[in-house]
Amino acid sequence: MNMQLRLGATADRQGRKSDKVSSTSLELATRMRRSRRTPWSRSLVREHVLTVNDLIWPVFIVDGEGRREPVASMPGVERLSVDELLREVEEAAKLGIPAIALFPNVERSLRDEEASEALKDDNLVCRAITAIKKNIPEIGVITDAARDPYTSHGHDGLLRGTEIVNDETVAMLARHAVLQAQAGCDIVAPSDMMDGRVGAIRRALDANGFEHVQIMAYAAKYASAFYGPFRDALGSSKTLVGDKATYQMDPANADEALREVALDIEEGADAVMIKPGMPYLDVVRRVKDAFGVPTFAYQVSGEYAMLSAAAANGWLDGERVMLESLVAFKRAGADGVLSYFAPRAARVLRNGS
Repeated sequence: MNMQLRLGATADRQGRKSDKVSSTSLELATRMRRSRRTPWSRSLVREHVLTVNDLIWPVFIVDGEGRREPVASMPGVERLSVDELLREVEEAAKLGIPAIALFPNVERSLRDEEASEALKDDNLVCRAITAIKKNIPEIGVITDAARDPYTSHGHDGLLRGTEIVNDETVAMLARHAVLQAQAGCDIVAPSDMMDGRVGAIRRALDANGFEHVQIMAYAAKYASAFYGPFRDALGSSKTLVGDKATYQMDPANADEALREVALDIEEGADAVMIKPGMPYLDVVRRVKDAFGVPTFAYQVSGEYAMLSAAAANGWLDGERVMLESLVAFKRAGADGVLSYFAPRAARVLRNGS
């Protein structure tokens, strides 16, 4: 009898234990973690993939020979003379980077109120374009049609009194774009945010036999605080008078970006760009969804500087945050990214990371 009681008690305890185990096992038809268990499975269901084909490399250039000047606020970035530029562009082409974007640091003595250096066919950018196309013709060359590297006041347009004048600036931008096309650029990228400049540039290019030259419009360029290191690299931070809020967009606005993009497409833009990048991923997504045109984002100097500084201090894994930030642009809908990380990211991607 006692044996039967003990056996019954043991069975009862085992039953309660079994009930306890089963009560913690959820009866789930769908378990999202199944596909995350192994690397191969994660690869199969990955929605967005970053490749070297998504990268455009912005490069700063200076006059002279044998010059490599580090940009203090952008660790790992240098201003390059044309001879040094060719070495770097050749390496970029070998890495498979499709295109570079040129930004000149113009000698202070060549800057004036009218940005007259911009309209000389032997200026720094024109010489760089010609040299690249002669030596590494397979890589795309994108040029910035703007006044700020050439003006003594640091603005993207012509300054009349206290006003940045629109129409007079646009006429000069169209002449500037034709000059760059004559030097051999593949894409003109007006970053000035003047009204009507895309249409004026398209008409000027077509009228001069450059129907094949593309326009990548800085369609939604915000008056952002993230441009500081870029202006250091360009040498315009010390020359800028006032701010650019009368022509660049208010960071609080997104609907306005759609209007800007629509106008640029209507005027003949082949591709559009949103700048800055990471703080404006919502705008990238809305533009891509609304228009379905080639859409690019610029991971600007401040974004690069933040990630680089955090990595240098050991606060972030530099390689991982670099790749994570770049794939975020793809997830938001960008077809490509202008990034100072481009050569480094290309090397990592080539090595299969």
